[in-house]
Parts: sequence; C-alpha cells; structure tokens
Amino acid sequence: MAMKVFGLAGWSGSGKTTLVCQVIPELVSRGLTVSTIKHAHHNFDVDKPGKDSYEHRQAGANEVLISSGKRWALMHELREAPEPTVADLVGKMSPVDLLLIEGFKKAPHPKLEVHRPSVGKPLLCTEDPHVVAIASDEKVEGIDLPQLHLNDVKAIADFIISHCSLPDA
Repeated sequence: MAMKVFGLAGWSGSGKTTLVCQVIPELVSRGLTVSTIKHAHHNFDVDKPGKDSYEHRQAGANEVLISSGKRWALMHELREAPEPTVADLVGKMSPVDLLLIEGFKKAPHPKLEVHRPSVGKPLLCTEDPHVVAIASDEKVEGIDLPQLHLNDVKAIADFIISHCSLPDA
C-alpha cells in the first residue's frame, strides 16, 4: 500500500500541534504506522549552541547527521536555497501507512482545517479546495464540508482513516 499523505492546517493558535499529538496515538493504537512533517516559521533549531552538531552547522556544513543507539537525525542547511516543497520533503521520508503534515496551509494535499473562531482569523477552506473537512470548537455556518469537533479525537481519526482509505484495526 502506498504511503498516504494528509494534512492539518490552520492559523497559529488554532490547536494544530495539540490535535496532531492527540491523533497520532489514536491512529497508532489502530495498528497504523505514522510519521509527521511540521512546518516551522523563520529560523528554528533542534540543537543547542555548544553541542557538536550545532557547531558543525555553524562552521558551514551543509548537512549534519547525528546518531546514537536510540535515534538519528539529519539536519540540512538551506544556505539561501529556496525552501523545499512538501513533495520534496515527502520524498525524504521513510514509508509509513500515514504521513501527517502539520502546517503548509497552501500546499496541494488533502487537509483538515483546524479552526477556532476565537483566534479571529478567516477560514482557509473558502480559498483552499484541498481542505476536505473542518475541526472546530464551534459549529461553522455556511460551509458545505464535514465538520468535526476539535476535541473528538476518535471521530477525527475515523475521518482521516476513511478519507485516506486506510485499514482500521
């Protein structure tokens, strides 16, 4: 079975990360393998000044791979090159049943819009044909898409599994 890609998109403060962190264990408990790609804004670091891998990057290395008996991580410095597309990043991932993408709200993959009216931002679905459903803490009027309650993690997992035609244990 080919790896399925599904996104969760919304404005900052809408609860995307919280939802991703709740839906991953629900999906895994159903026997699926899940990986994630998260979009970050501006400069971010997964390492700290003073650590060897950080110092290697600061010294000019294009890529630094750090490995231990528990995990490995590859950091790639863009060095003024354009930001990779979602398709570029997906191609770098090891195959799993489901690749969840947090953020990348303008990318052309199917996505669940995470929306909180209290954040005061407009809906993405009115401009993005790739939004296939909305998860919100309030009913959204005038939208002809499936709506799920933001706190109903089981229903959201059910929707993702169904939309992606994944097996449900």
